[in-house]
Amino acid sequence: MGFKEGASGALTRHALFNGISCSCFAARDYSSFCDKQPIGRQFFRQFCETRLESKRCIEFLDAVVSPPDKEVGGGGGEWSAAHLPEVPADTVRQCKERLEQSPCKELFNECTKVVHEYLSGGPFTDYQGSMYFSRFLQWKWLERQPVTKYTFRHYRVLGKGGFGEVCACQVRATGKMYACKKLEKKRIKKRKGEAMALNEKQILEKVNSRFVVSLAYAYETKDALCLVLTLMNGGDLKFHIYNMGNPGFDEERAVFYAAEICCGLEDLHRERIVYRDLKPENILLDDHGHIRISDLGLAVQIPEGESIRGRVGTVGYMAPEIINNESYSFSPDWWALGCLVYEMIQGQSPFRKRKEKVKREEVDRRVRDDVENYSEKFSEDASSICKMLLTKNPKERLGCKGEGASEIKQHRIFRTINFKRLEANMLDPSFVPDPRAVYCKDVLDIEQFSTVKGVNLDPTDDDFYSKFVTGSVTIPWQNEVPVDVSRESECCLQVAALNSRNNVSQTARKNVKQKVRRKHGCEEIKTKEKAKMLEIL
Repeated sequence: MGFKEGASGALTRHALFNGISCSCFAARDYSSFCDKQPIGRQFFRQFCETRLESKRCIEFLDAVVSPPDKEVGGGGGEWSAAHLPEVPADTVRQCKERLEQSPCKELFNECTKVVHEYLSGGPFTDYQGSMYFSRFLQWKWLERQPVTKYTFRHYRVLGKGGFGEVCACQVRATGKMYACKKLEKKRIKKRKGEAMALNEKQILEKVNSRFVVSLAYAYETKDALCLVLTLMNGGDLKFHIYNMGNPGFDEERAVFYAAEICCGLEDLHRERIVYRDLKPENILLDDHGHIRISDLGLAVQIPEGESIRGRVGTVGYMAPEIINNESYSFSPDWWALGCLVYEMIQGQSPFRKRKEKVKREEVDRRVRDDVENYSEKFSEDASSICKMLLTKNPKERLGCKGEGASEIKQHRIFRTINFKRLEANMLDPSFVPDPRAVYCKDVLDIEQFSTVKGVNLDPTDDDFYSKFVTGSVTIPWQNEVPVDVSRESECCLQVAALNSRNNVSQTARKNVKQKVRRKHGCEEIKTKEKAKMLEIL
């Protein structure tokens, strides 16, 4: 099926955009360009479809990296490792032996590694000289355009953070809804919060997990630094625990949330990030009832083989080792998970009653010395996992004995949870938020920030702002923009045919040159022009 002449012409003209090159990339990384980046992965696959050897590799990868609910067949069906000359015979033999002993997807890991090594060699080199790679670079050019407040439509205030308000916003070009977390520049400077703000932004950039809020854009206005994050319309767990009928959840619902939180912490710990602020108000629900961890302002990355100290967190959720100023790595997160599971079931935290007026020192004493009480709301399994997570000695705590999240996933309370399906977003929550309901405070009930006085912004702050304001984040942006794979493939073929006949019009090149305007001392792509570009793409 071909395109209409007008659409084809527009696509071709844009595909022939002049001046796109790979010079803006520090390194041409196969893993990033061809596997992790969604658009890059699509174009590399299209290129591989044009070559028999590469096509076999792609079909093999599709066969062995199958959805969790499909059984792995003998060697991945028709396209087994035995059909690939790139995979050594010894690797194939070992794979077959493991297949007979214990069939599972993991047994193809070695074969998959070999196939990726092959693709990262000659095929990747040839890909970089193809029209498919040129087309990918054009998308990268669009991805790297400046982001400003005019990129978005701004809507109602959803809440407030430590440095400013959080409001709903919408990308004008795509219609995608997000939450915009505004960090007031003067408030940051007054509280000396530059390091904390930059740390949160940089950690959000590193994490790509469906159980942790994603950072899509980072930009600035005259008065604020802005983080554009995943919009979670379902409210936070604190609201649901205490404002939706009797306090607490039934065990099935609590276990589902605990399983997803465990997966989120596992993804953070895999990047050697300890969260340190797990509590109900930081766990948000999306439209479908799934949760994400939010507010990573206290998170920190721990170097391999090291531990840290520091009293940070929220009173009542801090682990004994934090209170005692002992060194730790990831153990405080598993303690806090125990506090959260307890609170979801009981309807109050284990060491402090709801709205109880008690000094911080007393709460700390309870955390160090007291044993939590379990009511009839707790089943044997529920009380068991809470006790194991709330063990005072971190060396004896569940999740801290060397296997991390795997230890917790094996607890019998999760016997009904298929974690492979959960991680693939194939399990349905028992509670789905009502799309007509508002699971947050009324706008009039959200306290306003007072005006910051006695603080002046000056050029010395620009270095911090430049580190913060980096525009679009690659993977969320590429997941957001609409890419028609069949149209892109036909476009590349059309352009290749035109180039081979040397009929490329210089006029067509000029028609799609970059249009910029100067505003506030930096180049910006006009919002309407960017929307038009996306329509063409």
